[in-house]
Amino acid sequence: MTISRRGLMAAAAVTPVLMRVQDAVAQGITPRRGGTLTTIVNPEPPILHIGINNQAPTLIVGGKIFQGLLRYDDKLNPMPELAKSWTVSPDGLTYTFELQEGVTFHDGKPMTADDVIFSIMKFHMEVSPRARGVFENIAEGVAAGPTTAKFTLKKPFEPFLLMFDVTVSAIVPKHLFDGQDYRQAPAVQKPIGTGPFKFVQWERGNFIKLERYDGYWKQGQPYLDGIIYRVIPDSQSRRLAIESGQVILTQSNDIEPFDVPQLKTRPNLDVQTKGWEYFGPLSWVEFNHRVKPLDDVRVRRALTMAVDKNFIAQRLWFGIGKAATGPFHSATRFYDANAKAPSFNVNEAKKLLDEAGLKPNAQGVRFTIKHMSLPYGEVFTRLGEYLRQAFRQVGVELVLESVDVGTWAQRTANWDFDTTINYLYQYGDPTLGVARSYISTNIKKILFSNVSGYSNPKVDQLFAEGGAAAKAEDRKKAFDEVQKILVDEVPLLWLLEMSFPTIHDKKLRNVITSGSGVHASFDDVFLTA
Repeated sequence: MTISRRGLMAAAAVTPVLMRVQDAVAQGITPRRGGTLTTIVNPEPPILHIGINNQAPTLIVGGKIFQGLLRYDDKLNPMPELAKSWTVSPDGLTYTFELQEGVTFHDGKPMTADDVIFSIMKFHMEVSPRARGVFENIAEGVAAGPTTAKFTLKKPFEPFLLMFDVTVSAIVPKHLFDGQDYRQAPAVQKPIGTGPFKFVQWERGNFIKLERYDGYWKQGQPYLDGIIYRVIPDSQSRRLAIESGQVILTQSNDIEPFDVPQLKTRPNLDVQTKGWEYFGPLSWVEFNHRVKPLDDVRVRRALTMAVDKNFIAQRLWFGIGKAATGPFHSATRFYDANAKAPSFNVNEAKKLLDEAGLKPNAQGVRFTIKHMSLPYGEVFTRLGEYLRQAFRQVGVELVLESVDVGTWAQRTANWDFDTTINYLYQYGDPTLGVARSYISTNIKKILFSNVSGYSNPKVDQLFAEGGAAAKAEDRKKAFDEVQKILVDEVPLLWLLEMSFPTIHDKKLRNVITSGSGVHASFDDVFLTA
């Protein structure tokens, strides 16, 4: 096998160099062993096993327990993790991963190439709707040796190497899952991975406790003795916790956007919005196309035109993120800045609703629909209230529904909603994180699939062409066309290119060191005295 240019770069990193720790040393800061990181998880995840559940809180906590073959920098370049090197054949079909040696799961069993093949070819193929669509392109996955995993594709797939982050395809222990119902296996409730921290205790409604795994494969790491994730439902209590030092790290949805400006003034706190480059999160109003009149494109366009996205970005999110222009995040490959969804225009929205035959009644109401709020913090409650006001301007009555996280996930997956808020990660490439929300083959009762029920054969065809094309220019042509169709048919009301603040005490070091930010393993995070 000939090593490709990318493969050569990876092969040069056979011994993982912890540049992040070296950077700290270069600054005169020596990583020290000891101390417990107390942080927050919000909302409380339903389970901690990545793959079985892929909601953001699960990925953040689970990223310390599990690992993937690769991790990625902020430019989405792959870096070694459980794979110390990899090669790609000249025809782009065969990917060979050489694994780190001496890696064990938290139960002491060695991790081998058999676990890798099982994780990719069986476990994630069944439980992950997004990963399945890509991994179905694998013609064969074999363990070519105890530490060599080889995948041969049916056809070249350019973004294949972006599929091996822990949040996408965590490596799980074959001996605890093979032959069982993956979703009901005992290991789901007591997850066992290869990460630097092992699961110890979960007192629901209170805290999740992880401890240092002494058998971790990186010698001398992790530096922390453990991590405690506190469950604090109230947003102001979360803010008080970081201000008072009860916790020293908040992330994702922990702190409401309207509280961030004040926290930036605290001299002991560092506020960052980096670490989301790998994910490219995009939020939207999910329209259920099975509910009339949301099946009418004129209605969807009108509701889109009723919403001032810049107001949402600046007045609700306080500039953390920016207004979305369409179905692709601007950081996602092949984003077309010219393909824009209908802009804010209340008068034009009213005309479209008139054309759709939806005349206002004596109370000025054209029709009524329900909105299930996303239970990820007060800002989403405020967003629901803003949408109610915005839709009311064009004669649409929005009835708000409040639910807990589990109910939201269940109802969304079962298509039991009129509208709701959702946000999905795009993972740098439209085939990896965009297509799943629009292709008709993914209309399934599974969370983070095409739950809206949108279907257009031409869109299906274009996503397929863009995913299959070996050349970037051919992929761009297909994705340019698909964006034009989507912004014309507005299957969803795209709102924000999201970013989230990571706020931590300055004595906590190496928090954001890759494109996956707080989802990373934290094996080189440490506390200064």
